[in-house]
Parts: sequence; C-alpha cells; structure tokens
Amino acid sequence: MDAIDRKILVQLQGNSSLSIAELADKVGLSQTPCWKRIQKLEAAGIITKRVALLAPEKIGLGLTVFVSIETSDHSAEWLDTFAKATSAMPEVMEFYRMAGDVDYMLRVVVADMAAYDRFYKRLIGTIPLKNVTSRFAMERIKSTTAYPMVGQA
Repeated sequence: MDAIDRKILVQLQGNSSLSIAELADKVGLSQTPCWKRIQKLEAAGIITKRVALLAPEKIGLGLTVFVSIETSDHSAEWLDTFAKATSAMPEVMEFYRMAGDVDYMLRVVVADMAAYDRFYKRLIGTIPLKNVTSRFAMERIKSTTAYPMVGQA
C-alpha cells in the first residue's frame, strides 16, 4: 500500500459515496487507475464494506451499554456457543475477546432501559456466565469509524 492508496482510504472513510471522478480528483489520479486501486484494496480485504452510518438516537436507539463478561469456562466449545448466540443478537454492535480481568466486552445499543433488561435476560439465558457488568453511556463525546492512516503524508 502506497501513499495514493492511503489517500483513497482516507477519502472513502470520510465519504464512501464519492463518485470515482470526485475521488480521483481528490487523490490526484485519473478515473481508471483510481477505480483499479479501489478494486485491489477490496480484493486484498482492506476495504471490507461501504455503508451508511446512522445516528442511533434518531432511529430510536438512544441507550448504549458496554457489557463486561467474565466466565469460568474458557473452552473452545463454550466460546463457540457463546459467540454464535451473542453474534445473532441484533443489539450487539461489537463483540471482543479481551485480555485482563474481563473475558469479553460487548457494545450494545437499545432503545431504553426496558429494552436493555429484555436483552440482558436473553444474554444470561444463553450460556452460564460468571459475571456480567453493565456500564451505561451518558454521552457520546467522540465516535468515528475512520482509522488513522499510518504513513500518511
């Protein structure tokens, strides 16, 4: 990946709906080489999707909860069962296996506390858990999906 690829990625992370002509102009290429670079970035798995980002509160999802999970079972079978069940829950926006005193971390988005309570009951019913701790976000101060480009000029 060179500096031009990084410029393309910066632009697409900011606005993936740019036309090829607009994008090519912003990165200093003609349209065909720009399009070919995008195709290569997609084929390499660097660009995985192009999506529209939504304001969760505008669509009735005003409560963000960070859920820390500890388990006593660290087997591959347990993780497989838990991962499948949790990944199928639409409220779970992100799911991480962690190092340290917490085994898993979820970012959950729901309408309100009652919706979170329903989610929580489904979550604890999936598989035995040692500890579940919920932390409720009061305000989103920064939220981005754009990764910094290392080596960007």
